[in-house]
Amino acid sequence: MRILVTGSGGHLGEALMRTFRGSRTDAIGLDIRPTPFTDRVGSIVDRNFVNQCLQGIEAVLHTATLHKPHVATHRRQDFIDTNLTGTLNLLEESLLAGVKSFVFTSTTSVFGHALTPAHGEPAAWITEKVTPVPKNIYGITKLAAEHLCEHFHRKHKLPCMVLRTSRFFPEMDDDPRARQAYADANLKANELLFRRADIEDVVSAHLLAMEQAVAAGFGRYIISATTPFSREDVHELLADAAAVVRRYVPMYELEYQRRGWSMTSSIDRIYVNALARSQLGWQPRYDFNYAIQRLRANEDYRSPLARAVGSKGYHEAAFAEGPYPVE
Repeated sequence: MRILVTGSGGHLGEALMRTFRGSRTDAIGLDIRPTPFTDRVGSIVDRNFVNQCLQGIEAVLHTATLHKPHVATHRRQDFIDTNLTGTLNLLEESLLAGVKSFVFTSTTSVFGHALTPAHGEPAAWITEKVTPVPKNIYGITKLAAEHLCEHFHRKHKLPCMVLRTSRFFPEMDDDPRARQAYADANLKANELLFRRADIEDVVSAHLLAMEQAVAAGFGRYIISATTPFSREDVHELLADAAAVVRRYVPMYELEYQRRGWSMTSSIDRIYVNALARSQLGWQPRYDFNYAIQRLRANEDYRSPLARAVGSKGYHEAAFAEGPYPVE
């Protein structure tokens, strides 16, 4: 099988290309800029270029996108062009090329306002049944691109899988309050409880989705680290998250004390990956329990792949207010 990976210069695209090259899988990397993991340089907005790249391709892993960090630095039209028109070009040309499997990397950001509980409500338990309410052009275009994928499956029988990934980037948080309150590794370890995934697990989810697309036809899945919580915890998580974590992972407390770390006082949303685990057979390894075990052994809790890909940033410029400007 010959595979096209769009966005091969990005975090996930590079991780996929590293994985394919390591297994000697026939994969072609596409990106708008030259990188060590890019074979075709050009834009997915250029349909002729997309047509050329898809010759002989049997599966597409579409990770190329403008991200949330670009909202304050790019026009809304740029998001329409890349995230929507670019996806449409890939779908149209995949259909013409006889592609057998199309996997679209979406984001949990599509849920938008649905992630914030109303006053007096418990923490949001986020499954695929929750209706997205995007709050910016990033979420709007990613959700619209999801609908394009579903349309191409329903109308043209193109096997399409949509993966709504949670945070897997290693860059610092854009919230200055979070950066001041927690060491970066502390913050990311906390997030493994409810809204973060390791990139190695994200890669494995994409490979499973690609393999199962033909049989499934269409699927939409949340890809995030497995939370230890149950739905019965949602009220207490909002009021006293540390007490809930202590019940499920009691050994975390001593390790956090040893490192001078702290647990977040409140958790307002939990991404639930149960559907991906049951339907795709996905078995993510890098959860909060795993992180605590590695920390106790004085080891890095990130996967070898996450460490190899490292930090990329989203802008060439540096910003005084943080890793990227907030809209």
